[in-house]
Amino acid sequence: MGLLSQGSPLSWEETKRHADHVRRHGILQFLHIYHAVKERHKDVLKWGDEVEYILVAFDHQNKKVRVVLKGEEVVEALQERGERKNPNHPTLWKPEYGSYMIEGTPGQPYGGTMSEFNTVEDNMRKRRQEASSLLKENEAICTITSFPRLGCPGFTLPEYKPTPVEEGASKSLFFPDEAINKHPRFSTLTRNIRHRRGEKVVINVPIFKDKNTPFPFIETFPQDDEAAQAAQPNHIYMDAMGFGMGNCCLQVTFQACSISEARYLYDQLATICPIVMALSASSPFYRGYISDIDCRWGVISASVDDRTREERGLEPLKNNSYRISKSRYDSIDSYLSKCGEKYNDIDLTKDKEIYERLLKEGIDPLLAQHIAHLFIRDPLTLFEEKIHLDDANESDHFENIQSTNWQTMRFKPPPPNSDIGWRVEFRPMEVQLTDFENSAYVVFVVLLTRVILSYKLDFLIPLSKVDENMKVAQKRDAVLHGLFYFRKDICKGGTAVVDGCSTPQNGTETDTEEFTLMSIDTIINGKEGVFPGLIPILNSYLENMEVDVDTRCSILNYLKLIKKRASGELMTAARWMREFVAKHPGYKQDSVITDEINYSLLWECNKIANELRECPELLGSGFKKAKYSGSKTGTSS
Repeated sequence: MGLLSQGSPLSWEETKRHADHVRRHGILQFLHIYHAVKERHKDVLKWGDEVEYILVAFDHQNKKVRVVLKGEEVVEALQERGERKNPNHPTLWKPEYGSYMIEGTPGQPYGGTMSEFNTVEDNMRKRRQEASSLLKENEAICTITSFPRLGCPGFTLPEYKPTPVEEGASKSLFFPDEAINKHPRFSTLTRNIRHRRGEKVVINVPIFKDKNTPFPFIETFPQDDEAAQAAQPNHIYMDAMGFGMGNCCLQVTFQACSISEARYLYDQLATICPIVMALSASSPFYRGYISDIDCRWGVISASVDDRTREERGLEPLKNNSYRISKSRYDSIDSYLSKCGEKYNDIDLTKDKEIYERLLKEGIDPLLAQHIAHLFIRDPLTLFEEKIHLDDANESDHFENIQSTNWQTMRFKPPPPNSDIGWRVEFRPMEVQLTDFENSAYVVFVVLLTRVILSYKLDFLIPLSKVDENMKVAQKRDAVLHGLFYFRKDICKGGTAVVDGCSTPQNGTETDTEEFTLMSIDTIINGKEGVFPGLIPILNSYLENMEVDVDTRCSILNYLKLIKKRASGELMTAARWMREFVAKHPGYKQDSVITDEINYSLLWECNKIANELRECPELLGSGFKKAKYSGSKTGTSS
């Protein structure tokens, strides 16, 4: 998760005093990188995935499941067994926000050959096996987006009670500080977000109204005036960063061959983010209740919203410089490529001084405004030992701001003095129960980048419409019932290419006829006379590629999963979880996830993930599992 510097963390007041220093030197560091590598070209695609896991312990006697607070020791053991002994080890492990979480990635990036797609699932299985081997008999690692009873009494092992005191990190009524990873970055982020904001973060998620759900649904917090004012009727109230950053996701990073290709991919994939988020929906439960949303995005956005009342427009600007329309965890606010420029219809708040400085240094206006927009934010963590840096050879100040702008897409310059190219990170996906599903979503997105570049596809629509799509994507069963703005003619502009994209054919004004509302089924599978569909386009691409039989079979199985999720033939994980709970004998149709229901659900998820139980309503039937005996990463089936 972001920049994991070591050292002595500063308080918010101390960090604030150095904020201008961090911004000034962060820009200098970016300029050094940009001028050094702006002409760099990489011929071969490299990419990799990130999977986040939750550690749980099952109490079969009492029918309870709890998160296990030993992520740090598990990561330490995995690193000691793996990368520290062998730099070519097939897996890499990192800590995550929750002390019950870990993050696993491939040991080396995947390359551009089609056969690499047949190694992804195998590597994910290896990660699951490696981590599982360090756990006790009744413990397991789960790829679930949100632990359903996160924040409920006794949800951790060992058990800790929240201490809602000012001296703590989160001051939460529900989430104990002991559930935060011990690395100083995480508790410092939590505390400094709260101190910068001037109050606790506020998360209100609409509750699902079932037959016996109290209506209005009202929670009372007589011992906490802040919570009493913040909690909304008919909503599940949460008050800590852990309710967002304590969830899990699935991300993919691509290395482009050049900066212009990276900018083009950044823009095109931004329009796909809400579609894939709805397709991967898997988080319907929060703080022991059934919500009326299926995705975590709005929850995590609110959980790190450090904007003051002035910045949120609740009070006149006095101590702050800007009104800021979004949390620092949200959808992107501007396209980066030339062909995206005319679709930038969101009013962009930017640091004008930084913007002018970047223009004078030869940065084009689109990239300059992107960086100047990121840098309206303050640094949230700073270590005493990391204040004064060598700007020509280090990038910690730039990454300090960059890595705490958690957006749907991230444009990533190369680290200084490395052979890494310009990269793009795709960030909206929810993690799935099985390695097969996670592989399917990863392969789908990577294949889509190949098709976008090969066919010069154009998915661009006004960015305000992408924001509207993001809101729709989080709704319950959005994959079935949601309508999304999408471009009708994605091949418009013919074969003419400027800066990696089709030449706009209709002047500078956007044409409202370019896009229309479509279902996800239409977008993914196509509809005659309306839209060709992304899966048919991917299949066409595959027919023109040299692909071995085994790899083609794996890819087609992955695409079949995406196709059937989009059509509704197969459920999303969110829908499957809802139906599991609805049918549970202990469920009282009151929107409450009890300990016993949570235990039954997680035990079933664990069996499905470890292939001990088939789940045709979620996965279909007859899928051939990817098998591969050896690769350049050293993986084996």
